[in-house]
Amino acid sequence: MDNYHHILIALDFSEHGNHVIRKATHLARIFRAKLSIIHVLDNIPMPDTAYGTVIPLNERSTYELLETEKSKLKQIGDQLEVDAECRWMVWGVPGKEIVRLAEQEHMDLIVIGSHGRHGLALLLGSTASDVLHHAKCDVMAIRLQDEAAEDEPLTEKAALGSSA
Repeated sequence: MDNYHHILIALDFSEHGNHVIRKATHLARIFRAKLSIIHVLDNIPMPDTAYGTVIPLNERSTYELLETEKSKLKQIGDQLEVDAECRWMVWGVPGKEIVRLAEQEHMDLIVIGSHGRHGLALLLGSTASDVLHHAKCDVMAIRLQDEAAEDEPLTEKAALGSSA
């Protein structure tokens, strides 16, 4: 395994997200890598916005759902101490936008959650599968368990207190 210098965490704000974040932050500490985070909006309507549009995080909108998503991204970014310019929110197809950003920003690892679906769901595709098959960098798909706890700390540092 090569040293990683820039790791992208693909966030979906699911109840399993902390598990993915903990794994990615652990790798970032091991490799002393820079962290970036991305959340792709695909499940809320965005009037007059084309796919692939980067959502400005520093501008307020009157769209309450968008502001809620931005707030979640900000909270996670702050907890992980990710620089503001390394936080991305994009409107589009998740797999495509994650791969596009990783290429654009020269990231060398994408960390994403995967439910490990089988059968018909696998044939229809998933975000993790799309990223795995199209990314030019390494991809780590973290298997998500149904029993993952929502209240686990995001990072080992949070779990150990501020002494780490």
